[in-house]
Amino acid sequence: MDGVLVIDKPAGLTSHDVVARTRHILHERRIGHTGTLDPFATGVLVLLLGKGTRLAQFLSGVQKEYDAIIRLGYSTDTGDRTGKPLPSQKQTTTAQWSEREIEEALASLRGEIDQVPPMYSAKKVQGQKLYELARRGEEVSRNPVRVCIHEFEAIRPAGELIKDNLDGTYDFRVRVVCSAGTYVRTLAEDLGKKLSIGAHLAELRRTRVGEFSVTKAVTLEQLNTRIGASSVGSVLLPLNAALSQLPFVHLTADDVRRTRNGLGVRVAESGWTDAMKVRMCDEAGELIAVGDYVASKQEVQPRVVIARDK
Repeated sequence: MDGVLVIDKPAGLTSHDVVARTRHILHERRIGHTGTLDPFATGVLVLLLGKGTRLAQFLSGVQKEYDAIIRLGYSTDTGDRTGKPLPSQKQTTTAQWSEREIEEALASLRGEIDQVPPMYSAKKVQGQKLYELARRGEEVSRNPVRVCIHEFEAIRPAGELIKDNLDGTYDFRVRVVCSAGTYVRTLAEDLGKKLSIGAHLAELRRTRVGEFSVTKAVTLEQLNTRIGASSVGSVLLPLNAALSQLPFVHLTADDVRRTRNGLGVRVAESGWTDAMKVRMCDEAGELIAVGDYVASKQEVQPRVVIARDK
């Protein structure tokens, strides 16, 4: 059972919970995920099964896409709806936000920006997870991290830019395409600051991880009731699918033997840059290894071998 499984994570479960349930459903111990989702969030969670777990390092840096609701009105200590409201900040009304002001605020947060990781996050400082310190009431200095916000735009359900909740808060729905390591919670808070109002993340749905879209995902219920271990092949994607963004080289039978033994394989002029990651596939298209291109030798040196010599 080697491959990629795209799960549509429900709200209320941690990413680890999803892995544990999938292990139970499929009776497969070797399962890991490629990037966590907060418990309140839903959407794409990419799982690697069997030998596929060796590929996690190549998926940790792929682009992500989200559909989110930013609630304007107050901030919380976690940056999302699960936290406690912070003391009131400057309030305003939708009448004071022109479409131009909103677009300017969005535009100012696009491109490469620095984000300070939230205290309620799994990022480690001196070996300790920040959320563990936060739960003890401690706050520590965090270095900003450079991320890239490729797209940050308003979504207009039924043509409405901002929804008045009639309780002093306003919901603003957005689409975000960003680099790995981006905290959408922090992006929500920063947008609030641009609009001079407290803000937090009310809803978050991850719609894409790299090439894996939520339209191709299955729920845990579907996996359990309609698929299960006996027919998981109908939704299990091949290992090659996990690395479709990488260039590839087709190996001869002799090349396959060399690769399985950790030896480099010569390639024709490719135009690849030195140290570029390359998929090494046999003549049938099966992924044998992932290697590094060595420009000085014009060869691909296997780094992670998926299929050893049989």
